[in-house]
Amino acid sequence: MNKAELVSAVAEKAGITKAQAAAALDQVLGSISSAMRAGDKVTLVGFGTFSVVSRGARTGRNPRDNKPIKIAAKKVAKFKPGKKLADEVNGKGGKKRK
Repeated sequence: MNKAELVSAVAEKAGITKAQAAAALDQVLGSISSAMRAGDKVTLVGFGTFSVVSRGARTGRNPRDNKPIKIAAKKVAKFKPGKKLADEVNGKGGKKRK
């Protein structure tokens, strides 16, 4: 599913126009990006957690000539799915916890 298909699905299910759905989706994604840029975690209960982790500098290999290269340290985005999402992906959705 791409962004246009997601906008269409949201518009249909929420009973709003595609323009409104696109604006809402852009705001949600922008808010998540801003929070992560600031170093915050974004937790959507039942869906998952977006976070930023630091990856240290390391030595890699150039696949073309197999020579070692230095890979600089950087920050990367990380997503950890929540239990509900993981269960749905694995076909366990619909079961209720006791």
